[in-house]
Amino acid sequence: MNIPLRNTAHMPVTPQPGTPQHVPVKHPFIERGTPRYLRLTLALFSAGLATFALLYCVQPILPVLSADFGITPAESSLSLSVSTGLMALGLLVTGPLSDAVGRKSVMVVALLLAAVFTLISAVMTQWQEILIARALVGLSLSGVAAVAMTYLSEEIDPLAVAFTMGLYISGNSIGGMSGRLLSGVLTDFFSWRIAIGAIGMMALCAALMFWRILPSSRHFRPSSLKPHTLAINFRLHFRDAGLPLLFAEGFLLMGVFVTLFNYIGYRLMAAPWFLSQAVVGLLSLAYLTGTISSPKAGALTMRYGRGPVLMASIGVMLAGLLITWVNVLVVIFIGMMLFTAGFFAAHSIASGWIGRRARRAKGQASSLYLFCYYVGSSTAGTLGGLFWHSFAWTGVVLFLAVMLIAALFIAQRLRKLPELRAI
Repeated sequence: MNIPLRNTAHMPVTPQPGTPQHVPVKHPFIERGTPRYLRLTLALFSAGLATFALLYCVQPILPVLSADFGITPAESSLSLSVSTGLMALGLLVTGPLSDAVGRKSVMVVALLLAAVFTLISAVMTQWQEILIARALVGLSLSGVAAVAMTYLSEEIDPLAVAFTMGLYISGNSIGGMSGRLLSGVLTDFFSWRIAIGAIGMMALCAALMFWRILPSSRHFRPSSLKPHTLAINFRLHFRDAGLPLLFAEGFLLMGVFVTLFNYIGYRLMAAPWFLSQAVVGLLSLAYLTGTISSPKAGALTMRYGRGPVLMASIGVMLAGLLITWVNVLVVIFIGMMLFTAGFFAAHSIASGWIGRRARRAKGQASSLYLFCYYVGSSTAGTLGGLFWHSFAWTGVVLFLAVMLIAALFIAQRLRKLPELRAI
C-alpha cells in the first residue's frame, strides 16, 4: 500500500524532550525583487529625501532671512550651520543608541521630531528661537543619517547592499535638491514661513509613511550603552584595517563637495557672467546626476568590487573639478554634473562599506563615518574660503585637487584589503 508523503519543509518543528526551547531563529536577508525589498527601498528613499530637504531648505532663502530679521549674511548662515553642527554631534549619540534600542524606532522618532521642529521654526518670531529650532532639527536628523546605513547593512542580502545603498543615497541627493528648489520657489510666490511650513508638512507625511511601511529589523542584536562598552567598541573600530581609512575618505569627499558648491556661486555671479542668485540656485539641478550614479555605482561593485569602483568615482570627481577651470559657462556646468555624479557614487560605496567592515556596534561605526563626513564639510568649506580670497577659482581648484588625490591614495589602500564576510 502506497502512503502519500507530506512535504514537511515548511511545517513547524515540535521540540523533542530535552531540546532547548530558546534557540534563536536565523531569518533570511531581504532579497531584491521581493515585496519586502520594495517596501524597504521606498521607505528609505522617502526618509533620505525628507532628511536632506529639511536640512538644506534654508540655504536659498538666507538673503530673505537677512532682510526679514535685519541680520548679516554670516548670522543668517547660522540657520544652516547650527543644523549641520548639531547633526554631527548627534551622530556620536544616535548611532550607539540604535545599537542598544533598535534601528527602526530611532529612525521613526528622529524623522517625526525633525518635521515637528521644522514646523515650529516656521512660526517663530525671534531669530534666536529659529536658531534653537534649527539646531533641534539637525540633532533629530542625526538619528536617521546614522542609523539608515546600518539598518541596510544588517537587513539586505549582502549581494544587494551596495545597490540598495545607492538608492538611499539617490534619495539624499533628490532631497538636497528639492529642499533648495521648493523653498526658493514657494518663498518667491508666498513667504519663507509658508515655504518652510510646507516642507515640514511634507516631511511629516514622509515620516508617517516611513513608520508604516519600513520592515522591522530581523538581524538586530542589541549591545550595551555602558561607557566602558562604547569605549571598547570605539577602540575596535580604529584597530580595524579599513574603518579608519573609510572615516578619512568621508572627511575628504564631503569636504571637497561642499567647498566646490560653496564658492562656485561667487565665481558665476562675478565677471564675465554676472548670473543672478536665482540662476545660480538652479545649479542644484546638478544633484540629479547623483540619483543615477549612486545606484549605478552600487551595481558595478558587484561586478568589479568596491575598491576599483570607488577609485573610478573619485577619478570622475577630479575630472569634473578640472573641467570647471575652463572659462566657458556650459563647460563649467558639465564639469559640475560630472563632479556631483562622482561624489554621490563614491559616498554610496564608502558608506555601504562601513557595514561590511564593522564586526560589532555597526551603528557606532556609521556614526563615526558621518561625523567625519560633516566635520570635513565645515573644515574644508572654511579653508576653501581662504583659497578663494587669495587665489580666486584657481586656488579653490588646486586645494580640492590635492584633497581628491589624497582620497585616491586612501581608496587604493582600501582596494588592497581583503573583503570580510557578512555576519
